[in-house]
Amino acid sequence: MRTSLRFNNDLPIEDFVRIAVLAEEAGFDQLWVSHDLFWRSAPVLMTAAARATSRIALGAGVFNPVSMHTSEIAMAAASLSELAPGRILLGIGAGADRFLDWAGLPYERAVPRTRKAIGELRALLAGDVPGGWQEEGRLRTGPAPVPIYIGAMGPRMLELGGELADGALPLLFPPEHYPNAAAQIAAGARRVGRDPGSIDVAACIWCSIDADPEKARRALAEKIAYYGPSFAPYLLDRASITLEDFKPIQEELARGEAGRAAELVTPQMLSLGIAGGTDEVIERCRGLIAMGARHISFGPPLGPDPIQAVSALGREVLPALRA
Repeated sequence: MRTSLRFNNDLPIEDFVRIAVLAEEAGFDQLWVSHDLFWRSAPVLMTAAARATSRIALGAGVFNPVSMHTSEIAMAAASLSELAPGRILLGIGAGADRFLDWAGLPYERAVPRTRKAIGELRALLAGDVPGGWQEEGRLRTGPAPVPIYIGAMGPRMLELGGELADGALPLLFPPEHYPNAAAQIAAGARRVGRDPGSIDVAACIWCSIDADPEKARRALAEKIAYYGPSFAPYLLDRASITLEDFKPIQEELARGEAGRAAELVTPQMLSLGIAGGTDEVIERCRGLIAMGARHISFGPPLGPDPIQAVSALGREVLPALRA
């Protein structure tokens, strides 16, 4: 059983470093941080965390090839690998169209642009020149053995992960979507003759932990209000939710009313994650293990107090899942 934590890059650097140290002490295998536009730089956060830890693997989850060119992504991954050998993981995804729109960035279809990016990154990190590039288009620092994970939600992206990636970060909304996501990744692997068992498939769930269930639900509601419109309609449909349901929430966010937006998050929307005490988290995670999950990844908000939530996960949840 492998376990990991995922955080958004909205955390102050000092807080992220503190969480990295705590996660390593608690026994987590990996710590991932997003690279969402207009927040903090994932490479900077990872550098700070690498300096403060010695064992835990650190991942960027995920870069996108639209706002950051693959040559720069490879540079960041190779440099981080030089700083923390054997501990760096590279997440790549299509990028959320909504965030790219904010920056006025044009983009191609998700699957083709991600497939192209993974091919280029594979070549660069092997010390080679990607196809169609000039001969000088190679990393001057040499090969960097950094595993590539794909961040995905839709079926075609999940299959692409099975086809090309070392690992997959399928966002599970709701958590019980795991068997479907795992099957799609396995289908992509088998299509090209790969062993699905060789791919590290993380069951990526959102959870919010607090002794006060209402506080836990509120923290999850705030996260769902912000990211909900970026969810794949395919996944929302599994929870009987539509993008149209998020329209009033988006309107409140546009007016700067984040609190009111969170209040409009419905119980059905909250079912996209897990909110409550550690007992509820353990129960839902045991269900995932029964479905075949061998890597459970706990994602934000984790709770109204992320430090306290990570401590509770390490103290109560991890031992129960590994028993």
